Amino acid sequence: MKKYKTGYTSGVFDLFHIGHLNLLKRAKDECEHLIVAVSTDELVLEYKHKKPVIPFSERKAIVEAVRYVDEVVVQENRDKIAAFEKYKFDVMFHGSDRKDDNVFIEAEKHLLKHGSCVKYLPYTKNTSSSKLIQIIEILLAEQD
Repeated sequence: MKKYKTGYTSGVFDLFHIGHLNLLKRAKDECEHLIVAVSTDELVLEYKHKKPVIPFSERKAIVEAVRYVDEVVVQENRDKIAAFEKYKFDVMFHGSDRKDDNVFIEAEKHLLKHGSCVKYLPYTKNTSSSKLIQIIEILLAEQD
């Protein structure tokens, strides 16, 4: 039997890579039902100040195809407390790279008061969508 009934995680999942897959697999290893919220293009533009390389509908389809994912939902804001109220998950998973982010610090306090928690999973070093985009930009600049 798994430690948690319902788990939740969220992300952009742009240029899907091994770090994304590792996060989803580790999360599913600990819960029976894994809900994954994929950020809309508008939300990403709002807080990262750039559009994702891969459009929302395609990022969502990629995440839906991952065997560790039971349910994919739309993430239109970063309010983790509202997500908890809507989905009533037992645990929220996120990469350890976000441990000091105020969004998660506040959510963690609220979740603990309401019988849930945040579990930070190991961040896959040397692999991120931002790094992949930087490499692509360098390669494109070299072609000019």
